[in-house]
Amino acid sequence: MSTQENVLPIEGSSRVIARQDGKLGSILVQLGKLDAGDIERVLERQRTEGVRFGEAALRLDLITPDDLRWAVAKQYDFPHMLPGNERISSELVVAYEPFHPRAEELRALRTQLLIRWSKAGVKQRVLAIVSPGPGEGRSYVAANLAVAFSQVGERALLIDADLRTPRQHRIFNVPDRIGLSAVLSGRADRGAVVPVSEFGSLSLLPAGACPPNPQELLLRASFAALLDELCSDFDVILFDTPPAKLYADAQSLAFRAGSVMVLARKDHTRLADATSVIRGLSDTGARIVGTVFNAF
Repeated sequence: MSTQENVLPIEGSSRVIARQDGKLGSILVQLGKLDAGDIERVLERQRTEGVRFGEAALRLDLITPDDLRWAVAKQYDFPHMLPGNERISSELVVAYEPFHPRAEELRALRTQLLIRWSKAGVKQRVLAIVSPGPGEGRSYVAANLAVAFSQVGERALLIDADLRTPRQHRIFNVPDRIGLSAVLSGRADRGAVVPVSEFGSLSLLPAGACPPNPQELLLRASFAALLDELCSDFDVILFDTPPAKLYADAQSLAFRAGSVMVLARKDHTRLADATSVIRGLSDTGARIVGTVFNAF
């Protein structure tokens, strides 16, 4: 994803441990990376070489750079995943590679959204992420943005409103037996919202079973009532959506959200399709807060 102008573009051993409580030493002990004896050695290296705790531990080969990055992220309350963790999809670049240029672009996108909502005086920050066709990165951008919002302490909810080919339950590895489709059809309640513990203040409402009438469900008054309830519990709500050129669902979701971000992919999205989708979304009365050019 690239950003452009006008484009929206993450002493005794027990006493030593007590002193490190809430700091890197305590965190690394909790992770099982260091023990009391290791901390004594690290503190001694700190004293003799005048370096930071983490650097001293690295010089002693007691931890790896990944261990240090994870501990620092935890120290600053910055949700972060270690490489090799197979529970959550590696597509979540802002979690697995928070210092990668792509992660920085996603954080810049988050910042632009927050600024634009603030300038517009938006109270309910609900955003539909829309693109014309399949394979353009809607689920990827929606998932990473949701994590990015949680990393700054926002109570973020990601709703997989793609009731055609949902993906968010696979990205976050959560059950999808009960989800949005069940809630809108009256077979479930808000208990279908799943907290994603790895990312603190992030929650996910998966799509659930694919219904035969997705557009009709999205147009029900129960969806508006659900959103009103959820807006009181969350600071930011994001919709993943199906392809806008193939299904009218995206227009319904744009209308419900009030704010829309349009996504186009390099060497994939036709300009005419993007223009047509933007025109159609504008007719819903939704505010297009910007477009994102996905170069990956």
